[in-house]
Amino acid sequence: MYRFRQDLQHKEAVKIAVSHQKVMMCLNENPLNPYPELKEEFHQILANIPLNRYFNKVTQELKHELTEYTGLDPNYILMGNGADELLYYLFTSLNDPNSYLLSLAPSYFDYTSYSSAVGMSSRYLHLDQNFNFEEENFLQLLQPRDCKLGVICNPNNPTGNLFSKSKIVNILKNTDKLVLVDEAYFEFCGVSLIDQVEKYSNLIILRTFSKSFAAAGLRFGYLISNPDNIKEINKVVTAFNLSLLIQAFALVIIRNKEIFLKNIDEIVQERKYVFAALKKIDKITPINSSTNFITFTAGERTRKLFEYLQNQGIALRAVWQHPVLENHIRVTISNKKDNKFFLQEVKDFMKE
Repeated sequence: MYRFRQDLQHKEAVKIAVSHQKVMMCLNENPLNPYPELKEEFHQILANIPLNRYFNKVTQELKHELTEYTGLDPNYILMGNGADELLYYLFTSLNDPNSYLLSLAPSYFDYTSYSSAVGMSSRYLHLDQNFNFEEENFLQLLQPRDCKLGVICNPNNPTGNLFSKSKIVNILKNTDKLVLVDEAYFEFCGVSLIDQVEKYSNLIILRTFSKSFAAAGLRFGYLISNPDNIKEINKVVTAFNLSLLIQAFALVIIRNKEIFLKNIDEIVQERKYVFAALKKIDKITPINSSTNFITFTAGERTRKLFEYLQNQGIALRAVWQHPVLENHIRVTISNKKDNKFFLQEVKDFMKE
């Protein structure tokens, strides 16, 4: 007798299938480790947080800092354990029998993973060969009653390109359906829909500290939306879902945001350097990126290059599962040393 939800019999647990190598350039992590520079301030805050209590003023202080950063009232913000948990809660709040979400493809694979985990299905509008899409097609696919949400990752992962803001605003303007704009990488390009939140009640923005704020292991993210939407999503959030430890470190990070904004500038410069260097290598074609990664192809030699780099101790991410990215792999921009090592190994392989 199967004791769990029937459809779980045919599902797999979410797995991050990457090779663990000496040089990890596969998970879009930030090379900066903020802890050494911020540990004293973190310890000072932590000393005033009794961990035997549920409530602490750190929650309000963190919300206040986020309102300063976003320019929106605290009622527009919902905090969670990384963007992934907030996706899970959002999908849970929308799930009805036969409901589904609409996503672009290829895009962040866990939209499918987490919607499936809560019992929703996913449908897709596939990107064209220029990694773009027509908003009229997106709007048409949003129309059916059972479609509860449209999802747009901007800039997109894994292609790295930025969709025009006017395109997304046009979608918001012409549908009553909720539209989630995933801005996990927005600090790397400076383009955001946050100035549209008060205008469009159907807009939800998702952000994370994992990329720009170098805190992938912290697991902190936040949703931004109309207070009525936040209120409804909050109904499925567990009580005290966010550890006081996480909140304390997130507070220290946001109070020291200038450190990270400077680091972002350095990563953007390294991204430009890596992109230019890849373009100069014969038979390598990179996609112009607005994120902290670059997706590129070596044509029919891509998979061999991927294996070669692994053997040299460099882990990249295979993103060739979707036809529009056939023979493509993704490299995370790292520090100068790692980036130069990666480029030299690519050059050496392509000379063979």
